[in-house]
Amino acid sequence: MEQKKKKGKNLSRRSFLKLAGGTGLAGATLGLTGCGQMEPEEAIGGEGWMPAQYNIPASWPTQVRGRVPIDPDNPAIVRDDRKCVLCGQCIEVCKEVQSVYGFYELPIKDEIVCINCGQCIHWCPSGAITEKNDIDKVLEALSDPEMTVVVQTAPATRIGLGEEFGMPVGTNVQGKQIAALRRLGFDVVFDTNFTADLTIMEEGTELVQRITGELDHPLPQFTSCCPGWVKFVEYFYPDLIPNLSSAKSPQQMLGPLVKTYYAEKKNLDPKKIFSVSIMPCTAKKFECQRPEMVDASKFLNDPQVSQDVDVVLTTRELAFMIKQASIDFHSLPDEEYDQLMGLGTGAGAIFGTTGGVMEAAVRSAYYLVTGEQPPEALWSLTPVRGMEGVKEATVTIPGAGDIKIAVISGLENARKVMDGIRDGHAPWAFIEVMACPGGCQYGGGQPRSSTPPSDKVRNTRTASLYKIDANAKLRNSHDNPEIKQIYEDFLTVPMSEKAEELLHTGYVSRAEEFDAKKPEDYLHEV
Repeated sequence: MEQKKKKGKNLSRRSFLKLAGGTGLAGATLGLTGCGQMEPEEAIGGEGWMPAQYNIPASWPTQVRGRVPIDPDNPAIVRDDRKCVLCGQCIEVCKEVQSVYGFYELPIKDEIVCINCGQCIHWCPSGAITEKNDIDKVLEALSDPEMTVVVQTAPATRIGLGEEFGMPVGTNVQGKQIAALRRLGFDVVFDTNFTADLTIMEEGTELVQRITGELDHPLPQFTSCCPGWVKFVEYFYPDLIPNLSSAKSPQQMLGPLVKTYYAEKKNLDPKKIFSVSIMPCTAKKFECQRPEMVDASKFLNDPQVSQDVDVVLTTRELAFMIKQASIDFHSLPDEEYDQLMGLGTGAGAIFGTTGGVMEAAVRSAYYLVTGEQPPEALWSLTPVRGMEGVKEATVTIPGAGDIKIAVISGLENARKVMDGIRDGHAPWAFIEVMACPGGCQYGGGQPRSSTPPSDKVRNTRTASLYKIDANAKLRNSHDNPEIKQIYEDFLTVPMSEKAEELLHTGYVSRAEEFDAKKPEDYLHEV
């Protein structure tokens, strides 16, 4: 008996699962479904979100739940099968939080359905799922003396990066991040907050034109900053693609401007510019590779100019590069962004959290309609703040009336609203959607904090972004002097022909790649 116990201790997990599957071991559960919630009295670890498998006594049989399929050609995420424990947490988040897995019929016709959001990374307890590593591409560009390597940093990266170096959750390390990028060899460091402000000018103008009837596009207008959300619409709601704003995301606006506006100002060869972005989002890796995102090349009529954004790195990948280069992050001095496209407002900063895009848009929409600065109440639009999955508000703008708005994070929440819009329930003029619960500050490329993620961390990171906004000298996108300059020098006015060519795009239906389930087929399952 003693010998048998000793063998059991040395038995590997996979050997145990093989034994369980082959002998029908009593109590072993071999099902490819999402993990259910345990009753409170069963949870050994106490209250919280820890997966049920890790809250039960070690003597209980192992639970095998399965895993989501990941395409080998997925540009955003990869899985190390040696680390996968088949706990099913990736299924749990993909099905129950993002409503992707299980919302299509089998077999799949073409590609494996994935919106590239990377939330499965945060829910994976073994670290088997990670972002696709693109560091070597960047290192190669940095080592090329003929290449000007330009980098942009998203709003949420500055309040996430510090956690990778032991700093408290939500610490704003903007200045140290800039310094680290320069020490890694990047030639120019721009702020994606700048093009967040530019997005507001373009998207806000588009919204006003839709409301006034100047633009014959349907309402409600959907935000288009989140590539996971955009792909979700292309997959499951292609009939509502016209509702998506044609404005590109801030990342994809800065990309072509680097190779046109900046190259012209600095007398640089666009073919010798390598554009990198540091993002909190794995879906940005997919977005930069979209065939539509080559507008600098088309604008310059030069096929040798590469895609608008050449490589996307996550916050975690940047942290790895800094550590690999033996840079003492804590001791770095605070440095500033380069000028021309390096100035952002508080409105740009809050793009990093759910409700932030809406709040920024409302401030400038008020200005675009009335020609007057927004009232102070619009600088703290509390109805759209917080971690609730669906939030609503009504904003009164003189000359436009009462504008109903909605803010959504997490695509299971978006699915409910989209089904309602299809059924004719659409009282809103403008809807912000972010694929990741809580927004970009807990995107798939941000530092992991708990498995699964907790609202405590989300709220702490979000508070840091709101603090940046509250302390900013400029809090409205339309007040950014660099935004005014780029329109005077290059773009002329929002929604101009040149702005349309470089800053706007269109989207395509992906519905033919699979058969989506109808609401009546999945409502009883969720």
